[in-house]
Amino acid sequence: MESTRGYGVGPSPLFRNCTKEAGRSNQFDRFLMHALLRGLGIPNIRIILWDDSEFCLSDKATVGVRINSRMALLRLLANPLAYFGDDYSAGNLEVEGGLVPFLETVLGAMSRPGQVRRRSRSMGLICRPGRNTLTRSRNNVHHHYDLGNDFYRLWLDQEMQYTCAYFPDAALSIEQAQEAKMELVCRKLRLKKGDRVVEAGCGWGGLARYMAKCYGAKVRAFNISREQVAYARETARREGIEGVEYVEDDYRNITGTCDAFVSVGMLEHVGPGQYRQLGAVIDRTLTDRGMGLIHTIGQNVAEPMSDWIEKRIFPGSYPPTVREMMEIFEPNGLSLLDLENLRLHYAKTLQHWLARFENNSSRIARMFDESFVRAWRLYLASSIASFEVGTLQLYQAVFARSASNDVPWTRDHLRVR
Repeated sequence: MESTRGYGVGPSPLFRNCTKEAGRSNQFDRFLMHALLRGLGIPNIRIILWDDSEFCLSDKATVGVRINSRMALLRLLANPLAYFGDDYSAGNLEVEGGLVPFLETVLGAMSRPGQVRRRSRSMGLICRPGRNTLTRSRNNVHHHYDLGNDFYRLWLDQEMQYTCAYFPDAALSIEQAQEAKMELVCRKLRLKKGDRVVEAGCGWGGLARYMAKCYGAKVRAFNISREQVAYARETARREGIEGVEYVEDDYRNITGTCDAFVSVGMLEHVGPGQYRQLGAVIDRTLTDRGMGLIHTIGQNVAEPMSDWIEKRIFPGSYPPTVREMMEIFEPNGLSLLDLENLRLHYAKTLQHWLARFENNSSRIARMFDESFVRAWRLYLASSIASFEVGTLQLYQAVFARSASNDVPWTRDHLRVR
């Protein structure tokens, strides 16, 4: 069936498949290719046009892109960060030499010391993400997370963890690595039996179930995705797990007190304009001796997400810098105790996801359409490349109240015994 989420670009007359366009390339087309490569930082790639003519600034290029129409070439020149995704999804572009290596080559060329350039200047003012109000946040979450549990079940682990796993051993399966991530979070919080935990943004509820089942914690987990909350409640009921409550509500409406505050994979959807508001929520709920942990995709340089990711995949998303994250802590008397960067763990997590996604691509195409499959293949592959190249980071930040001395003396509590 045709995608209704804005991923399928095939039916659009602007992005129809143009692979049969007639006409040979000319000198002006080659001028455009040169301009495109310069605009991308002169990556070491080949460009092959619809008539098989090839352009490359180096004879050592091992990856390339085949552009199947002049219109696709013009769109790439106008805004490669927006139109590459749409034309790739529509089949107007084909990558040679592997999608991840190609994207790593391009992202590496685009990155400069002190800048990332994931958004074109021309589109920056037009496509700048809006403020994540309650209504907008619900719409954004619905766009991405409510595609259907059957879809995500095809390529996530058994606990439906849609965040970075942890690989203390590179040979671990994705199930083992996701359990290791949940254990790491619990150890960083020094969780113990009877602790009251608030989780902001719980996904399909796996971490909350783990904290209740393995540590005897009393967990209230908040989420605004109806499908995820329904799945989490049913799974906890079926497994007979007590001590966990799933609340279908926004983090801004959290009330009560807790001994531990945790958020894994939600901050990316909050937006810098709401960081102080999130900090105020933590301030009013965390006890004087409580601890918290925020696990989030991040970046070294403050840049919006790419035009295509913002429009097609993750509307309203933004990965913060460490400096921006301090807006959560500083105004509310919270001290940062520990900051760990797990970006290579996320690259490996995504490699597992992409492999499972590819194994089920035919089923996914029947659920949505072929352009959806190509869009999500590009999303997963570009995420791998971004973490490998270092344009994206993965931060785990542990914090407590500034006056609390009930904090770890060493990092021994993280060792698996």
